[in-house]
Amino acid sequence: QVQLVESGGGLVQPGGSLRLSCAASGIIFSSYDMAWYRQAPGKQRELVAFIRSDGSTNYADSVKGRFTISRDNAKSMVYLQMNSPKPEDTASYYCSIWGTIYWGKGTLVTVSS
Repeated sequence: QVQLVESGGGLVQPGGSLRLSCAASGIIFSSYDMAWYRQAPGKQRELVAFIRSDGSTNYADSVKGRFTISRDNAKSMVYLQMNSPKPEDTASYYCSIWGTIYWGKGTLVTVSS
């Protein structure tokens, strides 16, 4: 069955860096577009970054220039490199197969000094 497992969350200081990982299984990973979403307490889930099967990317305006999404098709992994995070980036981050019902369970990122 399809599984998405996020890891790498934790506490990070403003201006630091953190890399989130998502391991996918049960799919032909290279064929799918992938996405990272986030949900802060009391807020709706929002799209953070998107990477197509061809490697092209899109970002939410709020993270453009700070976050980088990437993928390793050989390992069936998608990553989110978070540089210079801000307190407002605090949220649970979720990996998803674009356009499907498949989501991971999320990993919590807390940005605080």
